[in-house]
Amino acid sequence: MSEHSHNQFTERSSFPDARQRLREHVSAHDRVETVSLGDAVGRAVGERLTAQRNVPHYPRAAMDGYAVRAEDTFGASDRSPQILRATEGEVNPREASAVHTGSKLPAGADAVVMIEDVEEVGDEVELLDGVGKGENVGPIGEDVEAGEELYEPGHRLRPSDVGLLKSVGNDSVAVFERPRVAVIPTGEELVQSDPEPGEIIETNGLTVSELAASWGAETTYHDIVTDDMEKLKTAITSHTDHDIIATTGGSSVGKRDLLPEVVSDLGEIHVHGVGLKPGHPFAFGTVEETPVLMLPGYPVSCLVNAVQFLRPAIKRAGGMAVEQPPTVEAELAEKVYSEPGIRTFARVQVEDTEEGPTATTVRASGAGVLSSVALSDGWVVVPEEREGLAAGETVPVEYWEWSP
Repeated sequence: MSEHSHNQFTERSSFPDARQRLREHVSAHDRVETVSLGDAVGRAVGERLTAQRNVPHYPRAAMDGYAVRAEDTFGASDRSPQILRATEGEVNPREASAVHTGSKLPAGADAVVMIEDVEEVGDEVELLDGVGKGENVGPIGEDVEAGEELYEPGHRLRPSDVGLLKSVGNDSVAVFERPRVAVIPTGEELVQSDPEPGEIIETNGLTVSELAASWGAETTYHDIVTDDMEKLKTAITSHTDHDIIATTGGSSVGKRDLLPEVVSDLGEIHVHGVGLKPGHPFAFGTVEETPVLMLPGYPVSCLVNAVQFLRPAIKRAGGMAVEQPPTVEAELAEKVYSEPGIRTFARVQVEDTEEGPTATTVRASGAGVLSSVALSDGWVVVPEEREGLAAGETVPVEYWEWSP
């Protein structure tokens, strides 16, 4: 192993500044593919989509009842009903044809009398109320008009969107290819199974790979790379064909934290050290124009930085909007401590009580305790300008493991 010494972070960035630098160095790729509607949910639209046809493409009954000529119903009331001849199909003067919601309006008809306002007597119908022209009728293009703009590039398709696209004549759709993300776990102490004393099961890379896939990426999960300058350089340069490289471990300032120097030798470092807790040893650079996100080795620090930096990078690379995670307002059961100038992520469990949701911290510290994340429901974010949050304060809890 190469002997390198690291004494301090080159420059600790504020959280907003680090996010801004990331935005400046991650751009959307332009690769588009066509997929079937059945494979399109969750994908980002790759081109502007317009409706190919009207919905509905025919005038339709908006109610169960009888299709009529509106002029034949004038003056109808329960005391003085209009009597029309029941027919099927085309409606001629003084005729009415039974229809159900969504059925095509028969030729000759221009309105529908609701079934509640009709009494059927043999081959005649008595209309107990009049209707105006177009009443209870869905006109052509009522839902969507042909040529109407539906979605802009980057829109993330939902199941309802796919249904709408099918209704306007699509059976496939152009979407951005999933951004390609290489995840490289590093550390000479890591093993995949059966650890000896001093060895640690590799979990960060696996977890980050799964998270990246849930955020819309196509992931490559690399084998563990030991703390060796040349091996780390080879691992990174062999994946610069990806849109993003994410490493885990080796991002701090210790003797074995080689990645910032590796990336600096191969390219350029833009961020090394961020004002957030847990997770300040985050680093970010570029190698051959490929963003390299260096996530800390402590599991909680790794996950916090993955959510706060890798997730928006994936969304940006894939041309997708960065949607905010859902939150719930909860009352803090105890004080949350933090340092001024540091954005703090406090893991909490949420309990529904008669008074409303209550948030209790799972563990106030301990960036290496993975169970504190796995057993939490979300986290409370303490902004930089606050020195902790008081017990009893109502705060938003972010459900960070939400996938989109």
